Amino acid sequence: MTETATAIPQDVLDKEARLKDLIGGYGSIAVAYSGGVDSTYLAAVAHEVLGDRADLVIADSPSIPRSELAAAKNLARERGWRLTIIKTNEFELEAYLQNDSMRCYYCKTEMFQQMEKYASENGVAVMAYGAIDEDELDPTRVGHQAAREHQVVAPLQEAGISKDEIRMLSRQRGLPTAEKASFACLASRFPTGTPVSREAVSKVEQAEEALKSFGFRQYRARHHGDLCRIEVDPDDIPRLLEADTREQIVKACRDAGYRFVTLDLAGYRTGSSAIAPGAEAAAAQNAGNST
Repeated sequence: MTETATAIPQDVLDKEARLKDLIGGYGSIAVAYSGGVDSTYLAAVAHEVLGDRADLVIADSPSIPRSELAAAKNLARERGWRLTIIKTNEFELEAYLQNDSMRCYYCKTEMFQQMEKYASENGVAVMAYGAIDEDELDPTRVGHQAAREHQVVAPLQEAGISKDEIRMLSRQRGLPTAEKASFACLASRFPTGTPVSREAVSKVEQAEEALKSFGFRQYRARHHGDLCRIEVDPDDIPRLLEADTREQIVKACRDAGYRFVTLDLAGYRTGSSAIAPGAEAAAAQNAGNST
């Protein structure tokens, strides 16, 4: 059910008004669009304020599931947004493939360099992305450094709009992403220090598509060589363990190329592939607070 303007607190509406003022002041904008909760809301507001002077730029990368890319493209088309698809080349960069703690920095640097070229060629004044305040609390999000280096603005952050408020405002706009689960690129499924490859990323994508096909909302297929470690919301664990569901998911993971398939009883939690061993217990305890 669409949330009406009267159901939204005035302070949240004031933040959105601030966001519109910021975007209007840019004159023209290129938004790094992924189809996720934050960038979709930013895209919707940018289009409302600037119309055809708002350009969306989405990366076609092996680390983005084909189904996610298709959904983002379809939404942009349905909404009448200007969308450009660019090819990024992070899988040609040895520094990225090494998958150290700076992987996201190398990826975002490649993305923003491609956006700079697009903005220059098309007379776009400002580049923006969907960072919010909560992102600053996640130490794995080193892509913010790349954004600063390339003068990419974060208007959602500047307006002080939180994730919950973005979901609230997205419902008001009838955006299908309002209730969308959190998502990160497929390369985030690899433990820090484990090299990333196109072949391995494809295995993860196939495993996660199987989980998606069974209607799981929040899930991850963590890559550990021949082993696939599945995470789902703790409340969904009983359903995953139903005989038919379990057998089909195991088969799909093995068809993707995994020898072993395990279920992580701690359930889904953000960034578990990058968690240091000593922090594992704390991460499990805080799993329910992830968004």
